[in-house]
Amino acid sequence: MPLSAPRRSALSDQVIAQLRNQITSGEWPVGTRVPTEPELAEQLGVARNTVREAVRALAHNGLLDIRQGSGTYVVATSELAGVMHRRFAGADARSVAEVRATLESSAARLAAARRTERDLRQLDVLLERRADAWHAADVEAFVAADSALHLAVVSAAHNEVLTALYADLGDVVREALRDQVSGAPPEEGLMDHRRLVDAGRAGDGEPAAAEAAGHALSCPPAGARA
Repeated sequence: MPLSAPRRSALSDQVIAQLRNQITSGEWPVGTRVPTEPELAEQLGVARNTVREAVRALAHNGLLDIRQGSGTYVVATSELAGVMHRRFAGADARSVAEVRATLESSAARLAAARRTERDLRQLDVLLERRADAWHAADVEAFVAADSALHLAVVSAAHNEVLTALYADLGDVVREALRDQVSGAPPEEGLMDHRRLVDAGRAGDGEPAAAEAAGHALSCPPAGARA
């Protein structure tokens, strides 16, 4: 979405709000290199020091990471996600997997009873995207597709609190998955996900919960290939 010039006097707060919206709306996904200070100042019609203050505030809140000589990057989609990322960066992969299993199994059980046809269509699309990334041995595409699929399963539970909590853990989950995967993940991971989606489609809560927990607790060795 295009940025617009602030209208009120509290320029710094307005710039912070606009930049935060770019992040939380998905316009600037995690990993995005944001425009430079001069570019943002020109787009917003404010002084560079106002932009600098806003960027520093968002970096302090954990949404942005200012990397000297490289630029400023989006590292979290909300303040809570930023806190989660800082708090659990480098956490033991097994611990992350156990938290995933707890949240995802509960969500999958609820999703089996509450999912809509729209949810199921979205899951099918994401399942195919995940398979395509696996066949292409594209690690980053696979991590993105796998994360999106699991978030879609959680979202299908139609519990806003559960979805928000899981989304805020997303950066930690993606980092753990990226560490586990090198090249292409093992083929059985694809089969597990098809069974997960099929259980949700059939409305089978317990099998869906078991599939979700089983996948979250599986830790493919780095370098595993089909």
